[in-house]
Amino acid sequence: MDEKRDPVAEGTDDSVDLYGVSTWERRTRLDRFSSKLYGGIVVTARALVVLLALAILLVQFALGGLAAITESWVGMFVILSIVPAFAFAIYIWRADVTMSEPLPTLVVTFLLGVLFAGFAAVFNSYLQPFFTGIPVVGMVLFFYLVVGPIEETVKWLAVRLYAYRSDKFDAVIDGAVYGAMAGLGFATIENAIYISQEYLSAAGTEQFLRTGQTAVFRLFAGPGHVIYSAFAGYYLGLAKFNRENAGPIVVKGLLIAAFIHATYNTLVGLVPGVVSYFFPSVTPVMAYIAFVFVYDGFFGYLLYRKIERYRELYDRADRRKSVAFDDEERSADSVEFDSE
Repeated sequence: MDEKRDPVAEGTDDSVDLYGVSTWERRTRLDRFSSKLYGGIVVTARALVVLLALAILLVQFALGGLAAITESWVGMFVILSIVPAFAFAIYIWRADVTMSEPLPTLVVTFLLGVLFAGFAAVFNSYLQPFFTGIPVVGMVLFFYLVVGPIEETVKWLAVRLYAYRSDKFDAVIDGAVYGAMAGLGFATIENAIYISQEYLSAAGTEQFLRTGQTAVFRLFAGPGHVIYSAFAGYYLGLAKFNRENAGPIVVKGLLIAAFIHATYNTLVGLVPGVVSYFFPSVTPVMAYIAFVFVYDGFFGYLLYRKIERYRELYDRADRRKSVAFDDEERSADSVEFDSE
């Protein structure tokens, strides 16, 4: 869609100077100063967001027991707990048919995912008491109105703040790659918090067993974050290349990710118990693992279908470009031959 112009600019030829009337450019010192000031405000705002997130993370280390991950075996449990999520993120990165995204940008997105998880922790902790007092549906409302939207938004912000502005973000599918990395960062710090808290709450011989058990549970929870934020990231990529509808596209991606996320949170607390009740031979742990495989497998497959569709059309477009280029080359050779 062409950029909309003012009626004066549309109806006036280029011989008339419309600067300050219906057009604008950096012409005076004040114009250049205003541009620099705006750029400085934007950069400062981004820096403040990152610094605030870093401060929250440091508080979590000091008060929330995250320092426990410095214990070698606790840190190892945290690393092992993110292996499946890491594998999902690597698959999505390798599935990018356009080009491999630069490692520094991927790492920054991962770290922003780690940092911005603190925002979600603060909002969730503050708002949860308002929902726990609501009978029956309180926690369901909490998942759909708070946890899902907030956590997916902060992961989306981890992509939007840095990678989205990079020249390397040059294809729709790149959004899924960076979304997955933000989800991996979020899952990493979330797993670290849960595992550290379990380590600190236990003592003696139970400490290792309970911490390990929590790490196993978090191992299955991690991939979901990658899948959900990859959906939101894909739509962010779609928005970048469809600027006229960017807002609705971004909202659609966040709604999809938040709904999948909230539905998981709702069902994962119900389904294992229901399955074990009707099938006593199936333990809650077995039912939990089966549920996660089915749920994440289903939405992982939908994400796979979306990525494969993009790859298919990219390959088709690439072949057409190659054919068109060959035709141009042959045409140029023919003109050269005829002129001799």
